Amino acid sequence: MELVRWNPNRRLQRADERFGSLFDSVFGPGLWADDAQAAAKWYPVVDVYEKEGNYVISAEIPGVDKKDIQIDVKDRVLTLRGERTSETETEEGNYHRKERHYGRFERTFVLPEDVAADKIDASFKDGILHIHIPKPEAVKPKTITVH
Repeated sequence: MELVRWNPNRRLQRADERFGSLFDSVFGPGLWADDAQAAAKWYPVVDVYEKEGNYVISAEIPGVDKKDIQIDVKDRVLTLRGERTSETETEEGNYHRKERHYGRFERTFVLPEDVAADKIDASFKDGILHIHIPKPEAVKPKTITVH
């Protein structure tokens, strides 16, 4: 048998955790997070796939202006960063739930070796950013003709 020191706050801590999980199960996770936690969770979701000799990164960043998006490549690391600014809130409305996040975001991706950084291309339309990264020649499939 192990001796456990009695802590009167332990029951309160457990009650707080159960209360929080009750609200999370009803209203969804993170509803009661403070602004710093909510801001830390904001980052664009991405799809990464191959198409026509390119690696493509498609990022959903609705509400972000094209001028607020920055893409950098250094030492085989592609960094996507930007900022979504908050719309002016109305004073008449009483918010019951606010799920849209605002603020700075950053995503990084490690690129394969021998990627030509100067040939990376990006386009932005309807809140979707497409980054096209040409595959290195060594990675591209080669067709060999049989004689």
